[in-house]
Amino acid sequence: MKLNFNLKRKFQRFCLILICLVVLIFQSDIPNLKALTMDNYQSEIVIEELRLKVPAIGKAAWLNAEKEIWDPWLSSQDGFLGRQLFWDKEKEEALILVNWKSKKLWKSIPMSEVNIVQGKFEDNVKAALNVSKNPFELIYEGELDKQG
Repeated sequence: MKLNFNLKRKFQRFCLILICLVVLIFQSDIPNLKALTMDNYQSEIVIEELRLKVPAIGKAAWLNAEKEIWDPWLSSQDGFLGRQLFWDKEKEEALILVNWKSKKLWKSIPMSEVNIVQGKFEDNVKAALNVSKNPFELIYEGELDKQG
């Protein structure tokens, strides 16, 4: 009887240890262990993604303001690699992809400076279209990490 009790007790301990190990294994976030460190991430090419509502009637004014206002300013920014502009006729939406050498360089630009340039852009568009407010609503802003 005593032997049976010891065997049962050892089996219970074994099961408890096994359960603890399983819980520990599933609690650790293995994919994050393989993720880039913040230092490496900050030095990787990143693409700023912007989507705007651009009605067909305002497309020419939008493209002109992008060329006159944003192009010169972006070209003067450290880390700027170039950009692409797209326009979806069916959705009447613009997609702007801005390539940056690193997220660190992109995010080091003061928002106050970006807001000043955005104000000039909006003033240009409002004057060109003879409207009182910016007709190009920002739908989405995000970032894409260059792969491989």
